[in-house]
Amino acid sequence: MINRCIVRVWHIWTGDCMQVKTLSREEYEVALEALGADIPVEQLPVWQDFESTVDGRSLWGCVAVLRDGETAALASFVQYETHGYRYLRAHHAPVWAAAPSAQDEAEALEALVAHIKQADRSQVFMRLAVDHELPMTRPCLSTLPYDTTVVVDLSGGEEAIFSRMKPRGRRDVRKALRECPASMADETDLAAASFEEYHKIMCDTAARDGFVPAPCSYYASMVCALGSDHCRVYAARIDGELVGWSLVTISGPVATRYYAATVSGVGKLRVADALVHFEMMRVAELGCASYDLMGIGSEFAPETMNLNEFKTKFAKEGTVRIAPDRDVPIKGGFYAALQGVKKLRARARAARR
Repeated sequence: MINRCIVRVWHIWTGDCMQVKTLSREEYEVALEALGADIPVEQLPVWQDFESTVDGRSLWGCVAVLRDGETAALASFVQYETHGYRYLRAHHAPVWAAAPSAQDEAEALEALVAHIKQADRSQVFMRLAVDHELPMTRPCLSTLPYDTTVVVDLSGGEEAIFSRMKPRGRRDVRKALRECPASMADETDLAAASFEEYHKIMCDTAARDGFVPAPCSYYASMVCALGSDHCRVYAARIDGELVGWSLVTISGPVATRYYAATVSGVGKLRVADALVHFEMMRVAELGCASYDLMGIGSEFAPETMNLNEFKTKFAKEGTVRIAPDRDVPIKGGFYAALQGVKKLRARARAARR
């Protein structure tokens, strides 16, 4: 387990308007607390500990973006090594003290690129959350970023949560509570001891929905590294048999439904509706004020429009726009070559159809 922030170069890079300063882990933790913003779980130091358990990933460093000596934003970067090259990723970051303008983001990105070039010449690009589409940003080479999510307000108790659902959501959940034969439980300790049973259902879901699941070790490491303060596994069982589960992360007042899976054939039993209700009640008891269903489709991300019908019913006014992941080239020529390879692969796949 890595419990320190790896600092490659101690320096401050100064641009015309923004400065980037390298922070130790301890300095970063203090700065996060002082920022006055909800911190995404991926930007907590404990998340960096988790990422460091994954092959090909390692903590690169923590930085502050400064304006006139004051912290405007913070970010923690993880280095990814794949296919013979390296890039940096800051999940849901920079975390800004106040909503940035396009100019703020452009200046910050320019300062970050210069900082990384000076600190580490091996990085090809950085992937981070950028609200505005800027000339220096590119669509992500890989992954499916999203710019819209659904956030459920957990205040006021169960009836207040029901009142904020769409009519279809209230109907489906109430029907699930009456008729779903599954029993629900917090199985975080069981999942930490062995994730094999849960992973089998994720593989079933992946085969049904057409995606590639992560290895079992990935989810197991996530549960163990984050610990019960930042990660819970909620499960649905029928006659003792696991039929569905979700992995929910917690950071301050925000709970996020990070992963979920169900066995084929339980849709008509409304297991998913009953499990979402159970999760909302449990994380509210833990002190969470909101529950993020983590990504729906939009014009920016049409590939995930199939998620909208299920997720949006839980909050009639809960649709929230967020800054999506974008790539920012550091080595422009190398990055252009990667774009070319991606186009060639897409053409080859299209030709095989």
